[in-house]
Amino acid sequence: MIMSRIEAPRDEVTGNLVDRLLAGLPADAVLTDPDVTVSYANDMASFCPAGSPAVVVLPRTVEQVQHVMRTATGLRVPVVPQGARTGLSGGANATDGCIVLSLTKMDRILEINPVDRIAVVEPGVVNAVLSRAVGDHGLCYPPDPSSWEMCTIGGNIGTASGGLCCVKYGVTAEYVLGLDVVLADGRLMSTGRRTAKGVAGYDLTRLFVGSEGSLGIVVRAVLALRPQPPRQLVLAAEFASAAAACDAVCRIMAGGHVPSLLELMDRTTVKAVNDLSRMGLPESTEALLLAAFDTSDPAADLAAVGALCEEAGATQVVPADDATESELLLQARRSSLVALEAVKGTTMIDDVCVPRSRLGDMIEGVERIAERHRLTIGVVAHAGDGNTHPTVCFDAQDPDECRRARESFDEIMALGLELGGTITGEHGVGVLKKEWLAREIGPVGVEMQRAVKQVFDPLGILNPGKLF
Repeated sequence: MIMSRIEAPRDEVTGNLVDRLLAGLPADAVLTDPDVTVSYANDMASFCPAGSPAVVVLPRTVEQVQHVMRTATGLRVPVVPQGARTGLSGGANATDGCIVLSLTKMDRILEINPVDRIAVVEPGVVNAVLSRAVGDHGLCYPPDPSSWEMCTIGGNIGTASGGLCCVKYGVTAEYVLGLDVVLADGRLMSTGRRTAKGVAGYDLTRLFVGSEGSLGIVVRAVLALRPQPPRQLVLAAEFASAAAACDAVCRIMAGGHVPSLLELMDRTTVKAVNDLSRMGLPESTEALLLAAFDTSDPAADLAAVGALCEEAGATQVVPADDATESELLLQARRSSLVALEAVKGTTMIDDVCVPRSRLGDMIEGVERIAERHRLTIGVVAHAGDGNTHPTVCFDAQDPDECRRARESFDEIMALGLELGGTITGEHGVGVLKKEWLAREIGPVGVEMQRAVKQVFDPLGILNPGKLF
């Protein structure tokens, strides 16, 4: 399915681009067949426009990435970097005539160092692959996005991904120590360090984390590792209202507890999971809270948290006795997004993050938005850090329902800002939330961010049309 430069139908501009790329890349790294390149046009976000790439490039070395960027700069061609395209904001969507730079072939784990507790990896390494590899050394890489079996480290860095364990272990940004980055003009820059500490100069490493490929192409990352924690035990608590469940979350966090996981599912999500998997969750459940501990005595921690849940009005508290029971309790949470997708066939997944103290207001507000727009909107949340995932379910073939879905999505983001939150906790801005980024950070913030972009990408060729 890879067309040669003679066979590929292309105009003069595209032909020159392909010829220049092939001068420094193997033929199988350059895809020009439109039937193939169109499959790289977008990520998993709804309502995000995508253009038609001129070419897709799959480099395997840093030098090949440098060649692509020198070529793009010379010809003034936009470049859209991509990982596994599991993103939910359109941040990896192609623009017309661009080079899609897919980094999935750069998938080597270059080093695992148990003494320094670091891993050095290429951007195409899949999160789960890295996690299993460091586990063989008694270590762990904590960031665990829901798509961890598919998503890449480069993509995680681009969007500053989170995951279920963020409440205790933090997000991707806290584990990126250093980066090798190919700049827009093809120069290679190293940032950060391999050491446990280091404060030399501006923290450019943090600047690149979450920049969605708009400042440079990450080609290598130095990641911090932790010792492998004990197996966690999980508790499930059922509540007669979302407000009571959110009260329990506040009691747990105010009590100084440090769960390894604290997840919440509202009644819509619980019903969807029941309908899909027949898990037998009580139909009377208005909210389900899952708490886990990976401490030396998790049973004691679960007992303490269970008591707090009962004080908050839990109708039932079920602590697991072992890892097998814990895994069964987590199945409901892991299947929630698939279950919500089955409701109507299409979903828009938001990731508004609010202060923990406003979590109840957020969930109640989403319920009102769902009623007003006559839509099914389920909420799952990383409750321990206030990161909610309101999931709008709709029929993509129904224009009126699509309109209502988009309007409800925007109202959810507005609600999050009203509650003192942010429009994105872990999915990024991409195309989907450009307007809302400007509302959140204000005109001066936008001006400063554009100024930073100008320094690193004066021609504006890196992932244009994203963020702002």
